[in-house]
Amino acid sequence: MLRHTPFHEGSHEAVRILEAARRQDKFEQVLDALFAKQPDWAIHGAPDLNRAWRIAGAVGLDLERARTDRLHPDTTAILDRDVADLQTMGVRATPTFSLDGRPLRNVSFDSLSAAIRTAVAEPG
Repeated sequence: MLRHTPFHEGSHEAVRILEAARRQDKFEQVLDALFAKQPDWAIHGAPDLNRAWRIAGAVGLDLERARTDRLHPDTTAILDRDVADLQTMGVRATPTFSLDGRPLRNVSFDSLSAAIRTAVAEPG
């Protein structure tokens, strides 16, 4: 499951673009395009969200519908839930890893694999 981590200026609006894209079955296309063009729109301290919208439109997002859907109650609920969960879990940066609600430190492929195997093997 993908969770949003809107830590930077403008990232809440980027989440709204993505969730509007999800409502049009364009989530992956828009996500891929926004990541590919991130240096063009996600300038720290001065994100160009109009450019992000244009990038989304260039891969087929119906912008008129999306600008309405960005304020859909489901979108707002997703954003609110993800932000609340970040606060509850104490996540302050990405990447952050946790397993069964416990933070994992110094994560490597081997340590993560071992933690998952242990968690799966532990009785209920």
